[in-house]
Amino acid sequence: MQYLEFWRLALFVGLLSLFMILEWAWPRHARRFPRRQRWPSNLGLIVLNSLTIKLIFPLGTLALGSLAEQQHWGVLNQLALPSWLSIAICLLLFDLAIYWQHRLFHAIPLLWRVHRVHHVDPDYDVSLGLRFHPIEIALSMAIKLALIVILGPPLLAIFLFEVILNGMAMFNHSNLNLPQRWDARLRHALVTPDMHRVHHSQLYHEHNSNYGFNLSCWDRLFRSYRAQPELGHQGSILA
Repeated sequence: MQYLEFWRLALFVGLLSLFMILEWAWPRHARRFPRRQRWPSNLGLIVLNSLTIKLIFPLGTLALGSLAEQQHWGVLNQLALPSWLSIAICLLLFDLAIYWQHRLFHAIPLLWRVHRVHHVDPDYDVSLGLRFHPIEIALSMAIKLALIVILGPPLLAIFLFEVILNGMAMFNHSNLNLPQRWDARLRHALVTPDMHRVHHSQLYHEHNSNYGFNLSCWDRLFRSYRAQPELGHQGSILA
């Protein structure tokens, strides 16, 4: 399990570095504020959130997953499914849970006051994918831990989900100028930067759309998908 923790951290740092380089080389829009004004607080929240999680939860997702596996907790530990199918089911259900978590944080006023920390940043780049209130991170962790106990997912599924969630949050918040044909093809399956940027529009009806972080199918299925912002990507961002 320790090697999985190491690789999760290594991949996080590697993906953050990659998207920093990509958005510097191919920016979608000019920066409104220099990094030095925004990045200390955004990156500082990572440290604060990590400390908060360690103080509140004695077990992380991988540790609880290992315990669930040993104790045969969860639905999947009672079924003789192939490993690949168990992993696929878990990745889908975890991603669906994150979609609804995000949507509820917009719909419930008290939760919105917490989530709004993510929306008050005056610019849009990869660091925004890391900017969340500690209470939101704690609630998200509680949801993930509950799902682990209920589902009993394989450790590899938990590892993959954590890496995908972090990586996709950084990808679709990055100031990356993807060619339109790439964006059009990718968003059939995945949330692209242009797709998620609509969610950060200053227009209310756009602001309450495109909740997904990874798979784009949930927004289409639950009728929260919006293809493009009315005022264009330069005019409607940010809120």
